[in-house]
Amino acid sequence: MTKPWTYSRGPIAANESDLAKAGDINALLRQPIDVLPAMIGDPIKPFAVGLWNEVRLLLKPDISVTTLRKATGAYIHSKRYFFATAQPDSMRFDLQGKPIEPVSTADRLSAQARYQRIKRSDLQFDPDADIAPSLPSKVDRIRAGLLARRPT
Repeated sequence: MTKPWTYSRGPIAANESDLAKAGDINALLRQPIDVLPAMIGDPIKPFAVGLWNEVRLLLKPDISVTTLRKATGAYIHSKRYFFATAQPDSMRFDLQGKPIEPVSTADRLSAQARYQRIKRSDLQFDPDADIAPSLPSKVDRIRAGLLARRPT
């Protein structure tokens, strides 16, 4: 198990991806919630425990709870949300964006581990890297050799 981080990076600023996810959530609700970032650079605020029950009450009547759950899940399972939650001084926020309580040590450690796993997987996958053509396996080379010997 890793040790909790002791150095805070301060508030984690929202980027375009975070805003898109926040916009998706707000589009499903009767009114926007202030805990979500509204502009690039706004801090990402970890949700208060149990906030889901309050958010669900704001759901538009023609939208399914599953749709809201997926949109919310995409936001709270993002790398930057985990990074914000893992900070030593991170707080949990209510619907109005007001701090309620500090994030527990267990939740911070969990967020830290998830952040590091996502970060490692991002490093392993480089979409800009040139994809080299794969060489045929030994089985494929043998098969090709045997097929070439067949009389036609």
